[in-house]
Amino acid sequence: MDLEQLVSLATPQLQNMTDSHMLFNSSDWKLVYAIVPPYIFILCLTGILGNMFVLLVFFLQRSHWTLPEIYLGNLALADLILLSSLPFWAMNILNYFYWPYGEFLCKMVNLAIIVNMYASIYMLVMVNIDRYLALVLTMKARWLRRRRNAKIICFWLWLFGLAMGIPTLIYRTVKSTPSQAPACVIDYPSDSYRLAHSIQLNLLGFALPLLAIVFCSCNIVQALRKRRENMNFPDGNGRKATVLVCAVTLLFLICWGPFHIITFLDMLCDFHILDATWYHTLDIGHQFSTYFAFLNSCFNPLLYVCTGRYFRRKVSEIYKRRRSSVASVVTTLQRSVASTYIQKNDQIKPVIL
Repeated sequence: MDLEQLVSLATPQLQNMTDSHMLFNSSDWKLVYAIVPPYIFILCLTGILGNMFVLLVFFLQRSHWTLPEIYLGNLALADLILLSSLPFWAMNILNYFYWPYGEFLCKMVNLAIIVNMYASIYMLVMVNIDRYLALVLTMKARWLRRRRNAKIICFWLWLFGLAMGIPTLIYRTVKSTPSQAPACVIDYPSDSYRLAHSIQLNLLGFALPLLAIVFCSCNIVQALRKRRENMNFPDGNGRKATVLVCAVTLLFLICWGPFHIITFLDMLCDFHILDATWYHTLDIGHQFSTYFAFLNSCFNPLLYVCTGRYFRRKVSEIYKRRRSSVASVVTTLQRSVASTYIQKNDQIKPVIL
């Protein structure tokens, strides 16, 4: 199967269908056209608003970004750019995979999605690693938890995402056939390239990040449990932190798991371990599982930032500061108006007298 299913940002596998009109008449594909585009638009709207709110709060604060905020800010930026690129694919699906935007946007939109997908996933990993260092290796890893180191790591993670997007930049193109309108697809020179890219996606896009998140989460939960056992009173904050860590791990697994399972089954089809009857099911599965995976970018600001008391305190401080600033402007205007009125009164009085 062509890596047109990579992040499901491609046309269905028409070469496995004897008649391309089957795509439009199939009840399964009609379900895709009816459900996926509205879902993408809702996902983008809520996710963009959430991530913009997080970035706005970070930028409006007076103090320098803390180390967790550096990772969370970059995570919000990656999620924001990723979600901003998805409406192109919503329109593409609405148009039955007809791509009217030209080859340049075909490459750039998909490059933006791939780069920010990897950046978002690995920023997520760094948030968990930072919490692991802060809660488990508090004294030993103090030198690692420096703002300068965090900025360098973020820079290299963006470069890593860009490197992962190079195949998309090279092989994405707009192709058309006599029976199909122009479509934005990945056109690999051979099956080995496609399989290598699928393996890369499974390993670097899911298996490695999941192992890192699970390792950090398990150690954080253990450390918090020991901390509660050493205290003679209930630790409400520790319990909340434990629930949050478990929720983050579970959300990542639920969101990205189905897509990578289908990608793995897809590779088994290519190796002829599974027969060709799986192709249609996997095509449909890719369409739903991919955009479901991007739900993770929508929930990241809610789980990592907005649920924290520290973040809510920042929002409250910014709101109070802005309200006092507006109040002072209104007071100044009122005084200015009153002063002008008094001056005019003084000028009018001699005329009346």
